[in-house]
Amino acid sequence: MVAWVGADAENEGLLCWDGEEAQGQMGFRARRLAGPMAEHVECVSVCSNAPGPWRLERVLPPGRAQLIVNLREDQTRSYRGERMEVGPGTVVSGIGTRYEIIDSAEQEEVAGVVFRPGGTLAFFGLPADLLSETGMAVEDLWGAGAVRRLRERLLESRDAGRRLVVFEEELRLAWTGRGLHPAVAYALRQFQATPSLVRVGGVAKAAGLSQKRLGERFQREVGISPKRYCRLLRFQQAVGQAHGAARPDWSAVAADCGFSDQAHLIHEFQAFAGLTPGQYEARRTAFQNHVGN
Repeated sequence: MVAWVGADAENEGLLCWDGEEAQGQMGFRARRLAGPMAEHVECVSVCSNAPGPWRLERVLPPGRAQLIVNLREDQTRSYRGERMEVGPGTVVSGIGTRYEIIDSAEQEEVAGVVFRPGGTLAFFGLPADLLSETGMAVEDLWGAGAVRRLRERLLESRDAGRRLVVFEEELRLAWTGRGLHPAVAYALRQFQATPSLVRVGGVAKAAGLSQKRLGERFQREVGISPKRYCRLLRFQQAVGQAHGAARPDWSAVAADCGFSDQAHLIHEFQAFAGLTPGQYEARRTAFQNHVGN
């Protein structure tokens, strides 16, 4: 999987939305889409930063699939211990539940799309679980010509606002309008409303499916199981609350976000971030899902 900070619901506190567009930190701009396509896309975004000291950063799983275009160089990189893995410059990464390590050079000139849960179905035509926990070259899905046109148009459009428009235009060419199964859409609404309280069995019953059948559809359309999705939502809720506090009260964070106790919170931070809550606090950056490595 190749990760990038992106712009999703968890990062909106860092953005100043004005109508459809938002201005953020570090040369970051994002645009919400209008019309039916907005049901599948959270936003398109661009980020331009001056070169700085090279460093590694840890990106926490945001609970969203993303399409990433590295415009500075036609490749993406991630790190596993001392090993660097190199991928194509335009990739789609499905919803993941593991942190990723990327380098600062990859963030100097980037364009991206953040999809709503299950939103990749409308653009790539393959089950979401084939994209989860991994990245795939977009040219394998759209064709080399379409990806080349996307990159060339973005590079020709030096203005950030124009790049957002170009990305939306190119997305529209690939959009099929394919939506989620009604039971999956219903489950997502219930889980997002109260991730620590709802029970998958009760949601399945209310949606008119067996728990097994809902789990299968949810995995295929969203990319991970309902239970794991709720765990990820709860983790992100805790990250968001902690990021917004000068000195997080981790006992209060655990209680507010539905963890059984602080030990449970620590366990989930280690599972999703590879860090303890205290380590996250010490290494956090301007973006809540980016921490120093």
